Amino acid sequence: MKIISFAAGITKPSFLLVHPEVPILNPGNSKLNATLTFRLPCNLHSRIRVITKFQYYVADRTFTSSSMGSPTPKVDSGRLSLKRGGSSSLYSSPSLTEMKKERIANRTKVYEFLRGIGIVPDELEGLELPVTVEVMRERVDFLHKLGLTIDDINNYPLVLGCSVKKNMVPVLDYLGKLGVRKSTFTQFLRRYPQVLHASVVVDLTPVVKYLQGMDIKPVDIPRVLERYPEVLGFKLEGTMSTSVAYLVGIGVARREIGGILTRYPDILGMRVGRVIKPFVEYLENLGIPRLAIARLIEKRPHILGFALDKKVKPNVETLEEFNVRKISLPSVIAQYPEIIGIDLKTKLLSQQSLLNSILDIDLEDFGRVVEKMPQVVSLSRAPMVKHVDFLKDCGFSVRQMRKMVVGCPQLLALNVDIMKLSFSFFQKEMKRPLDDLVTFPAFFTYGLESTVKPRHKMVAKKGIKCSLAWILNCSDEKFEQRMDYDTIDLEEMEPEQSFDMNSLMEPRSDDESASDYDYSDDDNE
Repeated sequence: MKIISFAAGITKPSFLLVHPEVPILNPGNSKLNATLTFRLPCNLHSRIRVITKFQYYVADRTFTSSSMGSPTPKVDSGRLSLKRGGSSSLYSSPSLTEMKKERIANRTKVYEFLRGIGIVPDELEGLELPVTVEVMRERVDFLHKLGLTIDDINNYPLVLGCSVKKNMVPVLDYLGKLGVRKSTFTQFLRRYPQVLHASVVVDLTPVVKYLQGMDIKPVDIPRVLERYPEVLGFKLEGTMSTSVAYLVGIGVARREIGGILTRYPDILGMRVGRVIKPFVEYLENLGIPRLAIARLIEKRPHILGFALDKKVKPNVETLEEFNVRKISLPSVIAQYPEIIGIDLKTKLLSQQSLLNSILDIDLEDFGRVVEKMPQVVSLSRAPMVKHVDFLKDCGFSVRQMRKMVVGCPQLLALNVDIMKLSFSFFQKEMKRPLDDLVTFPAFFTYGLESTVKPRHKMVAKKGIKCSLAWILNCSDEKFEQRMDYDTIDLEEMEPEQSFDMNSLMEPRSDDESASDYDYSDDDNE
């Protein structure tokens, strides 16, 4: 047996030959090999010969195929070369420095492309961007197809870090399946472009389920998201839950929450301590009971969005400047909550000037008009002039019309055609003097068929001589009692109809719900 041939054919020492007492040295040392052979068990000697021949055969074929005709490479020198970082066709790779230089070069090209189309990439440092300009161009083109402009991208350049296939398409597909209209995607992304970074499963789906748990109907979820896309970025147990809990705590009916949030989902993002609570407490200090405020929120939830310091407080001060008495402020706000959120001073100046020019109404009388019908601040000029012309055609003087409008400003907003029918019945059937209407202009506010005609018929049948107010300014039950009187008791005359704050706080029936009110998309109109 030739031990030298055995060692020369091994590319890696076999574990059978390793011995803790014998280091592997020159395979040509016959003395050492003799010692090694002597220490091996006799029954393993034949196995080693077979394994040795097989390894030699494989090694010989390997070296022959890789370098035909070249001398057999030394194993030790090959290992040393790899350890020292020497070049090898099998293990060669770019160094970290080369890779870093390549990344910088590619990023520079991407930045040049972005600057070339008007995008400022300053905020993109540290953000993972596409390696090639082609991929970045694909992202920009996709955002353009969604309706976003270069200015939109510059407002939130981090959107360029979103992959079209991994981020944008899955998010937009999910929104579309929920029912969010594609026509609203542009505005949706302008308001909340961060949604493109979100995970459908981890971020978006839990929020949608939470909204449904707030009694928002599934069919209304798209409307909520279109109106307030920022809700998709809120934490479930954060602002959303505390704002709703506070509203319920002040008296907002729990069953109304779904409708309130559907009409004005911005509430979900309002801080209780900074926004909702100060607003409620301010109205309370003006004299509006807390339960009445809760009812106002149920009907007009958008009033919570009126900026307290920038709009509400200045508008209340403006009302007082225009001679609205402080004691009347609660009634004015309760009748027309929008009055504390609009550009009020401009409107008051315009309306006061108009009424002064056509009816000679001074500032003090104008204050009474606003107290009785605060909606007058939002009436258009043409309808107001049309109503005044109608009264003039009826034969009233400017002085009489002024008294009528100050006493019942609703005359400026009623349906003119219905007013004509009522006036015709007043003249032909009731045959009363015009002064009766000057004294009680609210006559035009009563239903002709439901109230005026049947009550006039009963009074005429009994031959009672009484004022219009005695006939009309009472409930049906009270009128029935009056018909049994032999004489008219003037002390029973009820005051003119005015807004009753208690009407807001009356318990609602099971069928009545503020959520059933039909509101336009723009609640401020």
